[in-house]
Amino acid sequence: MEDSNTGKNSSSPFLYVETNEGNNSMLVPVVCYAPIMSTKTGVWLEDSFLTFPFPLFLFQCLLIIATTRAIDFLLRPLRQPRYISEIVGGFVLSSSVMGQIPGFSQNVFPLSSLLTLDGVAHLGLIYYIFVAGIQMDVDSLRAREIRPLGFAAACMLPPLAITWKLGAKVHHLFGESTQKGAFLAFLGVAVIVTAFSVLARILAEMKLIGSDVGRISLSSASLTNSVTWMVLATAMALAREGGKEMEKSIYAMVSGVAFYVACRCLVRPVVVWLARQTPEGEEVDELHMCGILVGVMAAAFTADAIGMHAIYGAFLLGLMVPNGQFGEAIADKVEDLVMGLMMPLFLVLSGIRTDLSRIQSWQGVALLVLMVFASVASKVAASVLVAAFYKMPLHDGVTVGLLANCKGVTELVLLDIAKDSHIIEDQTYTILVLMSVLVTVAVSPLMTKVVKPVRRLVSYKRRTIWWSNPDSELRILACVHTPRQVPALISLLDISHPTKSSPIFVCALHLVELTGRTAALLVVNSAAPTAAAKDHHHQQHIPSLGRIQAQSDAITHAFVSYEQRAGGVTAQCLTAFSPYATMHEDVFAVGEDRHAAFIVLPFHMHQTVDGGMEVDHRAIRGVNEAILTGAPCSIGILVDRGLGASGHRESRYRVAVLFFGGPDDREALAFAARMVGHPRINLTVVRFVYGDGSSRQQQNHHERAAGRRSPRAEKVLTIMSEEDRERQLDEERLREFRARWGGDMVEYEEVVATNAEETMAAMKRVDERGRDLFVVGMGHGLESPLTEGMNEWSEFPELGPIGDLLASADFEATASVLVVQQTGARGGGPAVDMLMSPDSPGKLGRPFGNKRDGDRA
Repeated sequence: MEDSNTGKNSSSPFLYVETNEGNNSMLVPVVCYAPIMSTKTGVWLEDSFLTFPFPLFLFQCLLIIATTRAIDFLLRPLRQPRYISEIVGGFVLSSSVMGQIPGFSQNVFPLSSLLTLDGVAHLGLIYYIFVAGIQMDVDSLRAREIRPLGFAAACMLPPLAITWKLGAKVHHLFGESTQKGAFLAFLGVAVIVTAFSVLARILAEMKLIGSDVGRISLSSASLTNSVTWMVLATAMALAREGGKEMEKSIYAMVSGVAFYVACRCLVRPVVVWLARQTPEGEEVDELHMCGILVGVMAAAFTADAIGMHAIYGAFLLGLMVPNGQFGEAIADKVEDLVMGLMMPLFLVLSGIRTDLSRIQSWQGVALLVLMVFASVASKVAASVLVAAFYKMPLHDGVTVGLLANCKGVTELVLLDIAKDSHIIEDQTYTILVLMSVLVTVAVSPLMTKVVKPVRRLVSYKRRTIWWSNPDSELRILACVHTPRQVPALISLLDISHPTKSSPIFVCALHLVELTGRTAALLVVNSAAPTAAAKDHHHQQHIPSLGRIQAQSDAITHAFVSYEQRAGGVTAQCLTAFSPYATMHEDVFAVGEDRHAAFIVLPFHMHQTVDGGMEVDHRAIRGVNEAILTGAPCSIGILVDRGLGASGHRESRYRVAVLFFGGPDDREALAFAARMVGHPRINLTVVRFVYGDGSSRQQQNHHERAAGRRSPRAEKVLTIMSEEDRERQLDEERLREFRARWGGDMVEYEEVVATNAEETMAAMKRVDERGRDLFVVGMGHGLESPLTEGMNEWSEFPELGPIGDLLASADFEATASVLVVQQTGARGGGPAVDMLMSPDSPGKLGRPFGNKRDGDRA
């Protein structure tokens, strides 16, 4: 039965009345409820707990969190952002799905309870926007180049033109009673907005965060979103068109500008003073923290009172908080509760408000969907044209265009503001929410399948330290997690004896953990120019970004200073943000891009003041193991025990190379060969020989055979077993080393042992002579009585048996240790196959396929 006064079916549980707002007439529901108790007194009462507001609110929260987490678990293989699962969860709980169950909506989500949910959700929204303001670096929005501006214009102008052309027809087909100009302006907002956090997350997952494409996408998204808020303000003003209402809108916008000026002049100095009261590394004072969090509500209340939306005040206060430890501490305090509980309520409410039963014009739906997809395609097409104009690869243009279509919480906030401000009605709201979800769901697969850059096949040849021309440039990738590790790495570079005739290129890669927090994502935005630095030795200027930025600046300053005072060194500093689980991929990518022949990794432990070893971060060990497994070139793990101490700067380094044989030890010997001739290096090569003397006998056998060989025999290739081939390589490499660097330049010793106990005793004797650095091979695949049984009680298998013994506390060594693994020894990188010719010692060990000596990377 239909009620003549309301035009609604009388079976509806709600009462509707007709109201007039301006020249518009609409039906609104009337909610009546008795002032009963907010909580019940126990489970034994006859009334259901769903009739009491507070228990009902708690039950709704539990149901919402359980539903969204379950959906997030199901969508996790698709790598979709969490907001997708929360919107879908709201849609599942809405009248379109679960609401079809008799009594579900009336009992679980009655209209009166939505008032409480909406209030808590908007409180979470206020703090979410506040945190976004904290993490926004205003200086980073200043265009450093013209390309982001060009891409921002390309991602805004075509969609706005399409919206203006088709939006009027959509407004007519939907029979919207809203103001037409405001409706068109808001549709423009809906199609051009880019969700900054979703964009940054996709870039981080696809390892594009530090690329040229990533930097352009983030910068253009920032510019686009700035225009979005201005267009939204215009739409809200147009919604109040007519007489005094339009005049009030102008007053509200002027008041908003005045509010910003007041915050900049009065609030900003106070917040900066509070930040300075917090010493580096200490907790923020509780009173200061409380004052800021209460100030968020005061700013939101003020903005709402002057006619602006409450989130404007919260965002503005967030902008006043300086970047650094103070802002990061506040964001950490707020994010866990807001992102874990309060924002899901807001997003689920947005899903609940999407009611497919309100759709009346499917022709209008088709036109609106067409408009959205046309806007998406126009962004991609325009970005391709801009990329061609700037002479960029078209592939990059497609990538930027697709990334510009990322949607997220920002768009839903705008949709809710527009609906509450009567800019759009239910049909438009429902379709735009669904289109936001569909477009975002489609972006990640498209990026993965279509435009994710395939790592190019790197054709550089030098992937090992050893090279037929020992004076050729050695390219090193030095990985750094904290500034504490830098002095030892610089000392290692100094020990490597870089000169103008034998130069070293070093790329210092600062590895920073990328957490799931928004803060980390926005730090990436500002730090992106570091990772995208061009191949020159001076890092580009980056705005201050707190602790992480201070660490990057310290690392950069140290390497640039070393480059300036050392001859033959070229340094470059990059920053990579990624989770520990995928950090090794960044190392591989940078190593290949920079044609690295040697990757130096810091050990996951550092030396304490009392001489012991303390763990930096347990995940670093997993990163090192992953790099050892698949690196494209040779690797070294540096166990620092004071190698970078200031006292070494003017003193001599006492270095010992322990040679047992095998590809890893040959690579360690090649690294030691670069040290020869350094005026402050005292180098000793200690060769361990099995007690039966087979190694020396084998060498004498080859020497005698070489003397009897006829000219014709010199052209014959000898095929031998793997063990014999490795042994011959060891002998030839040592003979080359001694022939080139013999005499007084290098001390050479041979130690005869028959078992692991004698080996350990000999190593202790070497250590007792005082060493600053041991250089050893990892010894992977090496089976020798000299190390038999060592792996069984190894504490750090990634160091190999000898490196683990030297690094262990039981050995009581005080020297630093560099453990070297040759590329291919553990399956990482290309395997090096050799064809052996016993009579050509000058070319033994050379990678098969190299055509000339001195090939540069």
